[in-house]
Amino acid sequence: MSNNNHAIKEKSFESLQLKDDFMFSVIMRNQKYCRPFLERILDVSISHIEYPDAQHTIDLSASSKSVRLDIFVEDGKNTVYNIEMQTGRNKNLPKRTRYYQGMIDLNSLEKGTGYKNLKQSIIIFICTFDLFGEGRHIYTFENRCIQNLYLGLGDATTKIILNTKGFMNDVGPRMKKLLNYIDGKQPEDAFTKELDAAVQSVRKNQKWRLDYMTLQMKYDEKYEQGMEQGIKQGKREGKLEGAVLTLDELGYSISEIAQRLNQREDTVLKILKSQD
Repeated sequence: MSNNNHAIKEKSFESLQLKDDFMFSVIMRNQKYCRPFLERILDVSISHIEYPDAQHTIDLSASSKSVRLDIFVEDGKNTVYNIEMQTGRNKNLPKRTRYYQGMIDLNSLEKGTGYKNLKQSIIIFICTFDLFGEGRHIYTFENRCIQNLYLGLGDATTKIILNTKGFMNDVGPRMKKLLNYIDGKQPEDAFTKELDAAVQSVRKNQKWRLDYMTLQMKYDEKYEQGMEQGIKQGKREGKLEGAVLTLDELGYSISEIAQRLNQREDTVLKILKSQD
């Protein structure tokens, strides 16, 4: 799950867009949208997809510390896909892809699959910002030998990080239209219009409204508990740095940490930068 808990606190149900975790999870649990979504990103044809476990798609309990995968599907041809939406900058995102990969593999091994039979996995992060600052729409990573970049490790893992703010001519027009729509622009083709219609439909659904309000309430409770925990831990350590670092680890923004600790934002930023 992308760490957008605070964004969910501020958004009304009627203003949710596809890029918001809740809306994305609801719409992508329908393979009518999820399959062509994947096909457009990967530029491949997928005959069908399966949802092996509903708890991977959305977790309304919001109480577990374990990772929640936004969308987790299989294609029936020995490939699993994990799609995550990321609207808030997170310096730990690359390591999160590593953690998610481990969770996916562990899940397979716990079901009795030997490591030789691990499925090909593709982890996709859709970011509304440029994580690497190169202006690309797409960054694709595979494990390769440093001494010979043509030599792949062959571990059947791929990590793709998309950037809705890209400006390079590195993807086709269909992909650009999809990324533009995710970024908040008007739909430009048949598929993005379908996605937009689905978003409008969810906004009118009373069941999803109730689920969203329930999730928001649980996040509010977790948010307050995390704040108190961070401050108490900082006090126990006897220094401001302890509180700042703990709250940062819990995912709070610089402005939220500064407000809670009654500090200037540049003071908080200086502490965080000293840890890089």
